[in-house]
Amino acid sequence: MPSKNRVKQYQKDSYYHIYNRGVEKKEIFRDQQDYSVFLSYLQEYLLPKDEDGLNQIIQDWHSSPEDKLNARKLLNLNNFTGEIFVLAYCLMPNHFHFLIKQGNANSIDKFMNSLMTRYTMYFNKKYKRVGSLYQGVYNAVLVFTDEQLFNLSKYIHKQALSIPSLTGSGQPSSYAVFTGSEKSEWVYPEEILAYLSEEYPKFTYKTLLNEESDWDLIHNFTLETSP
Repeated sequence: MPSKNRVKQYQKDSYYHIYNRGVEKKEIFRDQQDYSVFLSYLQEYLLPKDEDGLNQIIQDWHSSPEDKLNARKLLNLNNFTGEIFVLAYCLMPNHFHFLIKQGNANSIDKFMNSLMTRYTMYFNKKYKRVGSLYQGVYNAVLVFTDEQLFNLSKYIHKQALSIPSLTGSGQPSSYAVFTGSEKSEWVYPEEILAYLSEEYPKFTYKTLLNEESDWDLIHNFTLETSP
């Protein structure tokens, strides 16, 4: 029987915890370039496509054949602006977590299929391997309450901060966006931070990250993805 988290029954205007790990728990990110490429794919899918600029590159006779080819690829690339909103994320060596709001009922499925297929092609080419990179189809769990949403963001960021990274500041994640030390055009923490200011007005997100209360609320979300 398939895992209940792999049976996709999506709803529009809903929130989901999305996660997956490498086949046989192997690494899906081996160096800094891998993280950077994955994040660049996220940005290209989630930010508005500059169609005028790309068409200008294609039409400009000064543009190199390579630049024109890349511009055509980007024009044909799926784009999920206004459909997919990433509220929080972290990338671990052998797995990843997203907290996502989708606008349409089929947006997540299209987005994840595009992202995972594209990154697998990059990874297999770079490391001269074949076959699936991930351990089956990604998992998706519907989030029902603001409290679950808040605690899931805590769990995701705790994962990122739990092990040393290549840069020494934790694994790639949206944590710095939540604390205000970085800006991102494709991460949307506002709803989670609004819950924080309403329920815990005297505390910062960084302070509450270390609170262990309510941990059981998210335990069931993570059983299948422990590294």
